[in-house]
Amino acid sequence: MPTPQSDESLVDEIAATIRARIMSGEFAIGAPLRQAALAAEFGVSRTPIREALRQLQNGGLIEVLPNRGAVIRVPTPWEVREAYEVRAELEGMAARRAADRITRTQLKNLADDNDVLRRALEGTDDSSLETRAANDSFHTVICAAAGNEWLTAMVARINESFPRNVSSLALAGSERHRQENVSQHDAIIEALRAGDADAAREAMHAHIISSGEHLAAWYERRSRTVFHP
Repeated sequence: MPTPQSDESLVDEIAATIRARIMSGEFAIGAPLRQAALAAEFGVSRTPIREALRQLQNGGLIEVLPNRGAVIRVPTPWEVREAYEVRAELEGMAARRAADRITRTQLKNLADDNDVLRRALEGTDDSSLETRAANDSFHTVICAAAGNEWLTAMVARINESFPRNVSSLALAGSERHRQENVSQHDAIIEALRAGDADAAREAMHAHIISSGEHLAAWYERRSRTVFHP
């Protein structure tokens, strides 16, 4: 028979797998999570599934609704704005620190990442895995250049609060936002290349606040379709 520790490990493993699928967008926000279907998929009883869902509920990724059961939670616009307000301060600090630490290779990586996004403007869809990876890489490079592991961990914690595909979906829905995203990245790169810490901080702060507003608006629109078909 499995030991309590192995039961706990199984629950953690199932929760981590479901969480990863939520964060990647494989499980869409607002979608139901059926215990029976998940139990069959994982080849387990409903008990570890129920515990894994409770773990995800405590983490704020899912919620239990009357007559619907467990569903992937849609964050409220104010939650997104508050999270991005904090992220703007943190990534603004990262950009300021990176201004006199960033290497030529890292600057080239930033330019290459933004060129991927720039080329995507010529197409009709900005939700591809390539553009999502380029956008994530842009911010990751700057956090790495900042050279502060606590700062990087705190930024990652905020990013892990929202499915990573949603930012791409929000970008894909607005060509103007996609253009702004590339232009704002250009401003950040220019400030970093010049070693201007204050300009880098201001450019990044403005960029994150703008992104948060677009994301909050996307969630607001999505919440109407999810809960009020």
